[in-house]
Amino acid sequence: MNKINLGRVLLGGFVTGVVLNLGEWLLNGVVLAKQMEAYMTEHKFPQMTGGAIGVAMAMTFVLGFVMILGYAAIRSRFGAGPKTAIIAALFAWFGAVVYPNVIGAAFGFIPTNLLLLLLGWEIVEYIVAAVVGAWLYKEA
Repeated sequence: MNKINLGRVLLGGFVTGVVLNLGEWLLNGVVLAKQMEAYMTEHKFPQMTGGAIGVAMAMTFVLGFVMILGYAAIRSRFGAGPKTAIIAALFAWFGAVVYPNVIGAAFGFIPTNLLLLLLGWEIVEYIVAAVVGAWLYKEA
């Protein structure tokens, strides 16, 4: 069993984070911008500040590193390549997107139609990000 190449995890994770952050910006800042603003106003939530956006972006980069670390950890079992990257993406997608958002929808915090769009968008985003990041990962 080979050791995980942490340098390549950082490289692949960084690129994965870039892809995820671009996807989040497109979803929240372009596709759902008007709905997000109306939702925040309707529920009297404060508008996003630069600091909050910075935290969200930083955590999304951390998620990218975790996804590629997960890929590196499971590739000895599933083999290198896109199939294993998709498996790593599905683990991350379930934990970071499905679980909290389905619970949020059950409590009425997220409209059902928005939940379906979110789940669909995010699965594609996570798979693309993981495949791109995994493509950069090499063990030796």
